[in-house]
Amino acid sequence: MRICSGIFARAHCRTPEAFMNRLADEQSAYLRHAADQPIHWYPWSDDPFERARRENKPVLLSSGAVWCHWCHVMAKESFYDADVAAFINEHFIAVKLDRDEQPDVDRRYQQAVAVMGGSGGWPLTVFLMPDRKPFFGGTYFPPEDVGGRRGFRSVLEGVRQFYAENRGAAEDFSRRLLDALKSPVSGAGELSPAMLADAEDAMVQQADPHDGGFGPAPKFPLSGAILFLTRRYVRSGSPEVGTVVRNTLARMALGGIHDHLQGGFHRYSVDAGWNVPHFEKMADDNAWLLRNYVEAWTVFGDPIFRITAEGIVRFVREVLAHADGGYSASQDADVTPDDEGGYFTWTARQMRDVLDDEEHELLTRCFMRQRGAMHHDPDKFVLSVARSLASVAQELGLETDRAEHLLERGQGKLLTARRKRESPLVDTARYASLNGMLITSLVLAARAFEDKELLASAKGSLERIFALRKKGDALFHAENVPAQLEDYVFLAEAALAVYEATADERCLAAAREVMAVCRARLWDADGGGFFDSENALLGLRLKPSDDMPHPAANSVAATVLIKLHRITDEEAYRTDAEAVLRACAPRAASMGLHAGAFFGALEMWYSGITLTLGVGAAGSVEAECMRRLLSLTIRHGDMPGPPVPCSPERCFEPPADDASVRAFIAAEYPGMSAGA
Repeated sequence: MRICSGIFARAHCRTPEAFMNRLADEQSAYLRHAADQPIHWYPWSDDPFERARRENKPVLLSSGAVWCHWCHVMAKESFYDADVAAFINEHFIAVKLDRDEQPDVDRRYQQAVAVMGGSGGWPLTVFLMPDRKPFFGGTYFPPEDVGGRRGFRSVLEGVRQFYAENRGAAEDFSRRLLDALKSPVSGAGELSPAMLADAEDAMVQQADPHDGGFGPAPKFPLSGAILFLTRRYVRSGSPEVGTVVRNTLARMALGGIHDHLQGGFHRYSVDAGWNVPHFEKMADDNAWLLRNYVEAWTVFGDPIFRITAEGIVRFVREVLAHADGGYSASQDADVTPDDEGGYFTWTARQMRDVLDDEEHELLTRCFMRQRGAMHHDPDKFVLSVARSLASVAQELGLETDRAEHLLERGQGKLLTARRKRESPLVDTARYASLNGMLITSLVLAARAFEDKELLASAKGSLERIFALRKKGDALFHAENVPAQLEDYVFLAEAALAVYEATADERCLAAAREVMAVCRARLWDADGGGFFDSENALLGLRLKPSDDMPHPAANSVAATVLIKLHRITDEEAYRTDAEAVLRACAPRAASMGLHAGAFFGALEMWYSGITLTLGVGAAGSVEAECMRRLLSLTIRHGDMPGPPVPCSPERCFEPPADDASVRAFIAAEYPGMSAGA
């Protein structure tokens, strides 16, 4: 029998209930992974809060995700520690939450921690009253006090003592905190084209002229902002805006945030130069980056943009795709928290063991750079493009064709060797929202690359997700998890994308039905716009308009409603789209870069073009429009005839041949490269 002593080592026996970890049968991979921890975790439900009320204990809420490196670190350091677990089990009721499965719950407590003065992120560690109101929180806590930072043991003891001795103060603070969270939001704002110019100028000013992207490290790909600037460039041809977009996308594609072997992107870069990432690969990030690179290729014609987009598609097909349709949510960053990014990184010796002499000479010069060294093991490197293939080929005296052959062969060998390693976990959950994002982007890639197989696969996935997540009139985020705004909006957008690409009227009907249910359940009749969910947890009804971590659902809802209005001519869609934009305008004006999707929707509101295609239209003119003009709304008419483009103010002369299409593009989209 283990002999225990000290405040963190006292195990107390009360009831069999107290010695149960209830996560083993949960559908969430993140929760199941915590099932062997000695903490008596509950999943999010009413039960732990009822028990907390009965026993007069505070609730420890830990929110994270299966892909989260620091969640794994905190679990290893604290949640598997028997003494820490004994203390938690004695003094707290412990609840584990999967932020991917229940993002609306996580979002509210993230905001609470932000109001407390903390920073957001995961793991999220929040202490709650038995009525679910938060009174203290943070993110990752080290196990012990270090460098002036409180350790988790100190936090636990401090919270225990505060709750026991100052219960009234805890309740008062939680009430005041909620009052701050419920503070009145700005009313509906005015809309004007000047907002677009102001947003464009602000984003360009914040761009990093050397490394691309925006602001200092850590750097996240801000896909909404990139998409907005791409479309502004298309309409204006502004060299300054074009440079920001091209430099950002090229630098990311060359950096270590990009997986140079399998394709796809990691979540973000810890440095300003995109050299060393946090290694998780997320469905939403890759969906939106795919859209960025596909549109950039159709606009600028740079081969690197198509190559990068095709790599994202390859990653999605090889890692995320389910055999029966639909896509997984993420790939974890690590196999173990002690070896951050170990699956994706290389030592010089590992490279030498895999490659022959010619390949080794070429690839080490191309991909190994000191700035890609891992902080915890400098012998391991993240692959990023250190030098261009042309310069290395010249240095080695190689013909271009030979250098390209060696590069492709060497990358293939490295990928084959990497696949023999134990790979990070893939979260196979098929969330409706994430699938909607991916399907839309894959459809756009299929249009741009004229890939019928990819289009058919994306359409099949849409059908599969509707079969899995739609039960009668109800839509679900995951099995038995009610749909949230993101699920409605991103699935509706995906259905519209498939309709535009295929003329399948069933997809248009599906988009209309989804948005009708969304409006019935989530519309704010007083202020316009959509609430994030039907969940009124903490009395908070939130209307997300920030692009964090991906383009905001209300902004995408506005684009969906604008498209539906232009396809169906039903004025109600236009009215709702304007109400969404007006509801989000005040917040967006202050968020700038983090409201890129809002400004993209506003750009569509003022200047988006609708192209009506005649019945059975399948000529070269239609194909050229479908391939290059991805930002247009495509409307399939019920009569034969040439394609007719219309702006919100007027219709244009129907292009009769390829030359007419090029002339139309030159006139209305001066930024588009003729070589794409």
